[in-house]
Order: sequence, then structure tokens, then C-alpha cells
Amino acid sequence: MGFSALRPTGMAEGSMGADYYIANTENGDHIDDPSEDALFMLLQDLDDTDNTFITIGPADPNATWYASVALLEDGGYETEYRDPATANTR
Repeated sequence: MGFSALRPTGMAEGSMGADYYIANTENGDHIDDPSEDALFMLLQDLDDTDNTFITIGPADPNATWYASVALLEDGGYETEYRDPATANTR
């Protein structure tokens, strides 16, 4: 899966590792273990009214980290990695 693009600069390979991922959008779309193509489709479906972000994380309910991609007003994207267990945000 192509999650290297979501890994924050300076974060080591495998530090966001999981065997199985889930992706959810603000408008309720849910994809179990999305392919890179599915992630691009979710990004293309973002809009500025009711579908402004995607969250991606491991399917493991005990995992605390997640990544999000939000559509900005200027049409760009903001990516964020957050792990509340370690207070790590990038």
C-alpha cells in the first residue's frame, strides 16, 4: 500500500505500520484496507461543503495513531499525523 506519501517528514519507515487500514470520510464513506487508487478516489471526492476530510488509521481498535487529509479553502490539502498516546502531532 502506498502510505509513504502520508508519512511525515523525518518519520522512520514502519513507524506508522499496520497490517490492515481503514479510511473514513466526513460524509460517511468507509473503505476497509483501501488501495492507493481508492485513497486517490477519496481525495478526489472531497469538497468544501460536507466532505472536507479523510481519516486513515490501522483497523486495530487498540492503535492510537491516525492520519488525516483535509481539503483547504484554496483547493490545497493539509495532512496531519496524530498519536494521542505519545502526544506526537506532525
